[in-house]
Amino acid sequence: MNARVVVADDQSVVREGIVMLLGLLPGIEVVGSARDGEEAVALVAEQSPDVVLMDLRMPRCDGVEATRRIRKEYPSTQVVVLTTFADDDSLFPALRAGARGYLTKDAGGDEIVRAIQAVLSGEAGLSPVVQRRLLERVTTAFGADAPPSVEAMLPDGLTPREAEVLVLIADGRSNQEIARELHISQATVKSHINNLFAKAGVRDRAQAVRYAYVRGLAQPPGRSFT
Repeated sequence: MNARVVVADDQSVVREGIVMLLGLLPGIEVVGSARDGEEAVALVAEQSPDVVLMDLRMPRCDGVEATRRIRKEYPSTQVVVLTTFADDDSLFPALRAGARGYLTKDAGGDEIVRAIQAVLSGEAGLSPVVQRRLLERVTTAFGADAPPSVEAMLPDGLTPREAEVLVLIADGRSNQEIARELHISQATVKSHINNLFAKAGVRDRAQAVRYAYVRGLAQPPGRSFT
């Protein structure tokens, strides 16, 4: 069964290009396109799509406000932000408004399909660079006490602390170094490692490092997220 999608973007060329791209992708049916947030909300009311691909900076009603209204009034419709901006001032208001996915406009077709499938499965559809930025911001601000809404954005049920430990493993840190970095005991580090290994389905540190790279939580040597 195809995912029914509405595209919202105020730039005609961009909007039409996204609609054309989606029309070529498997499992996607575009049921409407909107020039601003007001039109997006109206289309959701009319078409009951599964997902809205939402730009953020639009006239009349921006993407954050449109997302908030859609999630409040039509909770069965998920929102994936598709925008030029991956800065904190754009990312966090969109997530607080109820967006379950966040991609930048350089995302390829496969990445868009994966994000749509993820949000329809109850997961978060975040690009690796966005997931990494989210983790960095959350662990800096909250440490182990991040709100549940943030935990839902991490893969496979990882907690922010488990994800932070995983990032440090990928950075080559020993248990002792991780304990010192996070101001926790080595026994607590081992407990976090056992939990994250079980959730991620990995058997050892090498597999954990690969998992961190694939999920966008850590940066492979020689590559940059920027």
